[in-house]
Amino acid sequence: MLNKTILKKALNVKHTAIDDVTFSADDAIIIRVHPTKGEQCRCGKCRRKAPRYDVGRGLRYWRACDWSTYKVFLEAESYRVNCPEHGIVAAAVPWARHDSAFTYEFEHLTAWIAMNCSRKVVAQFMRISWNTVGPIVSRVKQDLDFDPSRRFDDLVNIGVDETSYKKGQKYITVVVNHDTGKVIWIHEGHGKGVFSLFFKQLTDEQRASIRLVSGDGAKWIDACINEFCPEAERCIDPFHVVQWAMEALDKVRTTAWNEARKKVASQPKRKAGRPTKDAPKPDTSAKDIKSSKFALGKAPEHLTENQHAKLELIAKKDNRLYRAYLLKEELRLVFHQDLEAGREQLEHFIKWAQHCRIPEFVELQRKIRRHYAAILATLEHRLSNARIEAVNNKIKLTIRMAYGFRNIDNMIDMIMLRCSDIEVQLPWESPLFTHTC
Repeated sequence: MLNKTILKKALNVKHTAIDDVTFSADDAIIIRVHPTKGEQCRCGKCRRKAPRYDVGRGLRYWRACDWSTYKVFLEAESYRVNCPEHGIVAAAVPWARHDSAFTYEFEHLTAWIAMNCSRKVVAQFMRISWNTVGPIVSRVKQDLDFDPSRRFDDLVNIGVDETSYKKGQKYITVVVNHDTGKVIWIHEGHGKGVFSLFFKQLTDEQRASIRLVSGDGAKWIDACINEFCPEAERCIDPFHVVQWAMEALDKVRTTAWNEARKKVASQPKRKAGRPTKDAPKPDTSAKDIKSSKFALGKAPEHLTENQHAKLELIAKKDNRLYRAYLLKEELRLVFHQDLEAGREQLEHFIKWAQHCRIPEFVELQRKIRRHYAAILATLEHRLSNARIEAVNNKIKLTIRMAYGFRNIDNMIDMIMLRCSDIEVQLPWESPLFTHTC
């Protein structure tokens, strides 16, 4: 009796009776068990009492956590019951989930290691295939996340963004609660149709509680907000607005480089031999413009001495490119001001860009006008997508640690375990396993 008590303590199981212990041919420990009387003849899906139907497939094995260097398996009869709701299903066992070949403790330990280690480490340490880890993660997530709708309560500030998870334009849409910094919803794909699915899950009260929605300049975000929560204010991410200016500036730089390159190519080539003292110096405008990308993109306070010199050279040689740089800086500094000062500087940028005779920035100011209200809301509430961009980096790291996922559902479940409010604890930390035998 004492040995069986020790075995139950070591296995960390409850409502389980120990029958026998043997060794297999490959030195694995086989422990014969059966559920206690109160846990017998229960449906594997709903765990309600049901009449026994047949013997099923006979003996079945469940992998438990290793003991030292030995694998441990639980052996029990796998009979079937006739559930009034689910029909004929395998009977439930108290030490494992339905349709799982692993004990609760083994799956929780595997999920915790998968969240913190790479694919190779998980497979090698737990002595299982990586293809087995995905379903384990999904089962643990489903068990711990028994009420996903609770994340939609008391939503005030949310952010939305799409991120790629595979080559070939494969995207997922991620929604984050700014107040908690946690992911509350993920779905495959992007666009209005996908984002609409998020709002359709919310009740009218949950939609009405949303006050601010941050994101990039995608039109589908605006369309969903106007349709489902028109009272919410739209905030646009400052990083994406400055990125628009950077893209316009780079187009101007490319055009200037092509013009300078053609100008240099049209000049007569220097004759062979050493040049004379009064010979004109070679024109390096094309080379200077081509190598100025980093100098034009950085903020003035972060420029090195060589980059300062590069900007001064561009100001002398290409006035249009230098004006484009000043326009970019004018827009960037808008987000460093308070609401009133930022509004004035934004108006100044729009007027300047409208009459600058640089097509790329003329088009940019039209885009800024379309998002004018969202930019002012960002200045007022100081809400950006920085938090969700950090989550996107964590998502990409999760995918990289796993060397990619073949099953999109397993990937989403792993992301939710790492980035949401679901807490995966080690077996000795979880209340699920703290019990008396």
